[in-house]
Amino acid sequence: MATLDISRLTPKERLDLIGELWDSLSAADVQLTPAQVTELDRRLATFDADRREAIPWEDIDTELDRRSR
Repeated sequence: MATLDISRLTPKERLDLIGELWDSLSAADVQLTPAQVTELDRRLATFDADRREAIPWEDIDTELDRRSR
């Protein structure tokens, strides 16, 4: 396997490389730990509960516009 001297890459080139490497992985390549699954489930449950109380962006934008006059 050839090595790559990443120190010669610009920050943008290194970020692009990170993106390409990440995109090359499948979901099966990235296994979550049981703790990560538990945390993800907790966050999704919170998201679902909070979504019912969410205010649509259009309403917020209208209110901000009204207050700035």
